[in-house]
Amino acid sequence: MRVAALIVAAGRGSRVGGGVPKQYVRIGGETILQRAIDAFALHPAVALVQSVIHADDGSLYEDSLSRRPAALRAPVTGGSSRQASVRAGLEALAAEEPDLVLIHDAARPFVDRGLIDRVVAALERHPGAIPALAVADTLKRADAGQTIAETVDRAGLWRAQTPQGFRFARILDAHRAAAVEGFDDFTDDAAIGEWAGFPVALVEGDARNIKITTAADVADAQAACEAAMTMEPRIGTGFDVHRFAEGSSVWLCGVEIPHTHKLEGHSDADVALHALTDALLGTIGDGDIGQHFPPSDPKWKGAASHLFLTEAARRVRARGGRIVNVDVTLLAEAPRIGPYRAAMQARVAEILGITADRVGVKATTMEELGSIGRREGIVAMANASVLLPFSTAQDQS
Repeated sequence: MRVAALIVAAGRGSRVGGGVPKQYVRIGGETILQRAIDAFALHPAVALVQSVIHADDGSLYEDSLSRRPAALRAPVTGGSSRQASVRAGLEALAAEEPDLVLIHDAARPFVDRGLIDRVVAALERHPGAIPALAVADTLKRADAGQTIAETVDRAGLWRAQTPQGFRFARILDAHRAAAVEGFDDFTDDAAIGEWAGFPVALVEGDARNIKITTAADVADAQAACEAAMTMEPRIGTGFDVHRFAEGSSVWLCGVEIPHTHKLEGHSDADVALHALTDALLGTIGDGDIGQHFPPSDPKWKGAASHLFLTEAARRVRARGGRIVNVDVTLLAEAPRIGPYRAAMQARVAEILGITADRVGVKATTMEELGSIGRREGIVAMANASVLLPFSTAQDQS
């Protein structure tokens, strides 16, 4: 059986805050949408994943994905309602001819493999199946004055979740028929199945499979991620060299030091911060300083190198990472580093948002050997260690 997953991500829900629709909010270093996509793209039964996004969200979508699993197809544009967006996704999938489709709300990032298994297994016997949780709370119906009008019998009542699974041809036909009849207000796909007249089975849902709607939901989800997160250590290295030129001071670790020369470079030529920038980028496999701040770009001419290190740190934290420590060794005959070491440590710590005891600054001479020994320039070598969450891909491989 060829199984497709359809991720509905065209909504505009913004009650979570952050200035973007909720599916693009990050929790645990990943967007809610990325987590939803991964749950299906990494499932062994799912052959392809189709996202449906809002017409205005092309850039947001591209920026939200830190990886693109092989099963993921290019997104399609949704419609004016959830129902219309699902139909657009189904029509896009029709050419792939799947046997089954799992329709999932992008705002549910914690769907797990067991839940997907239960829905797929139920489709062997039923044309439709959804996960659901039995209502446990006493239900009250209110009147116009917000006082209790009656107590509702909760027997037989269930809270529907996604993914909602269907035999593909049946749900596509039902969506097309509903559109022809002018019905566009179904709130989930099981309701369309009911309207079309085919049975939809209930399977055991999962209380962890929450739908993120409010800022409080995001906070709870972030806390859950942090509690469950397994961190792995990453180490990156950096190396840089700059020659001396006519001048009266050098910049090293963000501190200006009087000297007989300056260091030559497109920016302020802070060889230490350049090496540290490369070391941090190396911990997340994110290229090097020349890729992100090319010397061919005039906007970086004379730029302060703390901008480069700040951006590298931001990229680490965007992945959910935490900088543990950094260490830089300078190779130079002059100037003397000792009198400025504490200031250099403090400045690097300030840039990275860590304490100074997590910053190492050392220096040594080359015993007058080679170009550095001849006082032609300065070399910097750097190391950085970070703790980074195991990616979902690693967790489920």
